Amino acid sequence: MAEGNVAERNVALEPGWKAALDDELQKPYMQQLRAFLLAEKRAGKVIFPPGPQIFNALNTTPLDQVRVVIIGQDPYHGPGQAHGLSFSVPPGIRPPPSLQNIFKELQRDLGLPIPAHGCLQSWAEQGVLLLNAVLTVEQASAGAHAGRGWETFTTKVIEVAARKHEHLVFLLWGSYAQKKAAQVDLSAHKVLTSVHPSPLSAHRGFIGNGHFSAVNAYLQAQGRQPIDWRLPDGAV
Repeated sequence: MAEGNVAERNVALEPGWKAALDDELQKPYMQQLRAFLLAEKRAGKVIFPPGPQIFNALNTTPLDQVRVVIIGQDPYHGPGQAHGLSFSVPPGIRPPPSLQNIFKELQRDLGLPIPAHGCLQSWAEQGVLLLNAVLTVEQASAGAHAGRGWETFTTKVIEVAARKHEHLVFLLWGSYAQKKAAQVDLSAHKVLTSVHPSPLSAHRGFIGNGHFSAVNAYLQAQGRQPIDWRLPDGAV
């Protein structure tokens, strides 16, 4: 949606998501969101992530391939950080503190080395939907686009994924994510919760939650391939 994705009524989406969400994209609240984002850009505001990456989570993880859902709040608001995948940053950008704590738990849980970069693209390509509740943010203004309509849209995304599949695994880190996915049918899916990986809370239950091994144990119990949580050095 921004002058590439934001300005267009016909948003470029992966075909499965497009079919499931096209009606939602045309609803009045989404048109109001589109108008808001255009007005912000015309006023000279810098919006992250860049327009073509706003729907990166959906385009990188096709609807029919979703196996795991990790819910974030809103994109990173520093230059170059946000690229449309929750908690992830592009190669060459220093991993923010919450992502560093995710890597610490990955190392503790699975014995994997701390990655050399913070790009989680390889997770998304394996069916880990890295979904923020709010898909855009103003530079240097965390939460600036909260309450503008994204939350309604991303709740619909979660509903679509949960309805399309059985036996998804939802990783809900912190109270915000837990409220966001409150409608998930626990009888059809696995829901793992803990405090957020933020430095303010990580050592009160995120470090030690064992979620990465628990995801793979659950997937394997369902006869499905585990996630390879290692991040390749040559991330793009």
